[in-house]
Amino acid sequence: MNELWSSTVAYRLTLVCALLGVGAGCVTSRVEDAREGITGIASDESVVIMAKSYHLGNETEAKYIACIENALARGSKGLRVIPHKQFVDSLFPWFEPRTAPTETKGLPKLMERPGVAAQIHEQGVRYIIWLEGDTEKVAGGGSLSCAAGPGGGGCFGFAWWQNASDYNASVWDLEGLESAGTVSADVSGTSFLPALVVPIPLIARTQAAACKGLANQLRAFIISDELT
Repeated sequence: MNELWSSTVAYRLTLVCALLGVGAGCVTSRVEDAREGITGIASDESVVIMAKSYHLGNETEAKYIACIENALARGSKGLRVIPHKQFVDSLFPWFEPRTAPTETKGLPKLMERPGVAAQIHEQGVRYIIWLEGDTEKVAGGGSLSCAAGPGGGGCFGFAWWQNASDYNASVWDLEGLESAGTVSADVSGTSFLPALVVPIPLIARTQAAACKGLANQLRAFIISDELT
């Protein structure tokens, strides 16, 4: 009896969570940073967002990089952001996937390449932010069926699915050629699709939440001039 009551309560709480979202599913997020050094940025300095492979055959989504770029540049405290493609093209081939340094100890050697240091200085790049991660469906269930007949049609049932958006940003300081630290965002969300004739999608936008949370934390991380 207690077990049945617990599962029923859990279902009701989950459904309430969806309905309170007014058209959105449930989303939980955690954003953290681990600082390795003092940071700060001048008005004439800029940042670049780059992508690392998360696992074989899958790179951080281009639209997520664009989202972070736009979010970092937005607002009164927005940072100067050099577009990813512009930066890679200007330093071809040194930041192509096969030739880009994988860790900060490779930066001194890279900066010795003809034209590399001059091009980076010309664009005012102070920080390179390496992004890795992705958004995946991790669970789902329920049942939904739709049918049409002479008197009309409709859909009936209830379906749900859970997505996880996990992203990590490594911040490289080109002034000292060292790592400044990392910022991570872990967001999970459950979407619902109840249907009583007409389906009503309640979508948990985990990637958008991860973008906003990570960008806000990155901005605060970079403009801070004190260790916390």
